[in-house]
Amino acid sequence: MLDLLTSREAEVLKLVGHALSNTEIAARLCVSEATVKTHLNRAMAKLNLSSRAQAVAMAYESGLVTPGRKIATPA
Repeated sequence: MLDLLTSREAEVLKLVGHALSNTEIAARLCVSEATVKTHLNRAMAKLNLSSRAQAVAMAYESGLVTPGRKIATPA
């Protein structure tokens, strides 16, 4: 199913799965918060998800996020 997503949409979904806020994702990716929301909304639409909680579950179920593995802190 993840093949439906652009690489940026998948990246945003992964960061959502790691419990980052839209503000934190925007800072990490050097984009606006509105851009993060757009990517997340498009990913959720493509995956037929209706909530951020479902997006987090999808990130885990698809293997984008692995329990216990932390994401690298940006330099």
